[in-house]
Amino acid sequence: MCPRPSGGFARAGGAEPGRRARRDNGAVTVDAGWSLVVPLKPLPLAKTRLTAGAAVRAELALAFAVDTVSAALACRAVRDVTVVTDDPAAGAALAALGARIVADTPADGLNAALAHGAAAVRARRPGAPVAALNADLPALRPAELAVALAAAPEAGRGFLADADGVGTTLLTAAPGADLAPAFGGASRARHRASGAVELTPAGVESVRRDVDTRANLDAALALGVGPRTAAAVRTSAASPG
Repeated sequence: MCPRPSGGFARAGGAEPGRRARRDNGAVTVDAGWSLVVPLKPLPLAKTRLTAGAAVRAELALAFAVDTVSAALACRAVRDVTVVTDDPAAGAALAALGARIVADTPADGLNAALAHGAAAVRARRPGAPVAALNADLPALRPAELAVALAAAPEAGRGFLADADGVGTTLLTAAPGADLAPAFGGASRARHRASGAVELTPAGVESVRRDVDTRANLDAALALGVGPRTAAAVRTSAASPG
């Protein structure tokens, strides 16, 4: 097992990828960064393709989410993270990291949860750039997330395909644009067909590597996962033999 390199969450000095310069009446200002929306289903229902044991699935799903949200909050381009979940244990753990927790009141699946979370963000920050980010990116590195967000279009929507080239791990909406999520299954094709621009930055493997299967988990471990996932894998039946 390969843990994420130490210091991966440090905020280095210098330029801030992902933050946008804009002109208002000739003056250049810098926006306050991205608001991310992370959906998380109740832990007992999560990651059914990963392993047979419900307790192990729940432990790993929470570990993935903790490492994902920790990395996102450490990203220079990110102002805040909102997690949409009805799971009390997950909500408590992620709130302790600094995430905002929004109840999944639509209770109508992934895309409804994301739309609800985006609406909650825009109620606080009407002009915010908003991005939906998967909760199962345990190898996520803050610097790579910043690169992906910096590639987002200045208007409209953009998306990043997953490592398998079928799904989506990141969907961005510039200020004034609806998020209009179409996650699930072959979402790469749906997002492209909806008019979102596909983002193709180099060096963002950790942002693309979501985990639904044992093979996905092995690939994430090869990249280097966060500490919560590393600990969960060591103590779970999903640990490499």
